[in-house]
Amino acid sequence: MPTPSLAALPIRRLTLHDLSSCADLSEDRGWPREEHKWGFLLTAGKGYGIDDPDGGLVAACVVTEYGSWERSSLGAIGMVLVAGRHARQGVGRRLMRHVVSLMDTTPLTLYATPFGRPLYEELGFKMTGRSEMLRGHFAPGGPECRVATRAAVAEDLPAMLRLDQEVFGADRTSLITRLPSFADQLRVAEEDGRIIGYTAAWPNMDTHVVGPLIARDTETAMALIASLAARTHRPLRTDIDVRHEELLSWARARGLAPVTVNAVMTYGITDLPGDWRRRFAPLTVAAG
Repeated sequence: MPTPSLAALPIRRLTLHDLSSCADLSEDRGWPREEHKWGFLLTAGKGYGIDDPDGGLVAACVVTEYGSWERSSLGAIGMVLVAGRHARQGVGRRLMRHVVSLMDTTPLTLYATPFGRPLYEELGFKMTGRSEMLRGHFAPGGPECRVATRAAVAEDLPAMLRLDQEVFGADRTSLITRLPSFADQLRVAEEDGRIIGYTAAWPNMDTHVVGPLIARDTETAMALIASLAARTHRPLRTDIDVRHEELLSWARARGLAPVTVNAVMTYGITDLPGDWRRRFAPLTVAAG
């Protein structure tokens, strides 16, 4: 029986049963396997993929939707991958067009590498910002921070959700409520009994990824990062909005080296909702 053409292969929903195949696809493209992150995204979001008749996946991506149960107000696209043996054959374009069509009028966002940006621009996405990835062992030092931080407890969750929705501009309850089981650390910044910021550190291969990072101001963001770093021996990795120049300079001085700069892109809206001044880093670039 002849092998079907790539254009004839159906696109289907992925489930946790596809976790190993998704990790294999990451590895095929030279990415870390990131099984912990794939599992989180396939649970909190919707995965889409194309099966390879020879086994595994031809391509995959994940969409994480935010908003009310009745209507999504924003969709974040991430983990867009095509197997190396099928690259440059229009598979990624076809998968992306399928996802954009499914989301209908829901605004979309994604983080694009320099390699992927031309495809997204062809599909109508516009660059609205940039994010710098940093990685390294955090070196303590500098002026003493006056912002108090502590480990989050279950009773903090309602206040964290209110703050997150105010800053992010959309309801991320389905994502944030999964943080306690996904992250190794979940911490809040507090002033006069009021939560003014929160962050998490979650394991990804040999690093701890810092995100999301929501904070009242730069000093609070610094305090939260430092509090996470003090409780891990792993290198930290995070993606900081380039408009937060003071935080980026501080992070570099503390040992986090720049890795790459990604474009923040949107479709159907001219800019992301919410308050970027208090939104310092995403949970992951794959989910916004």
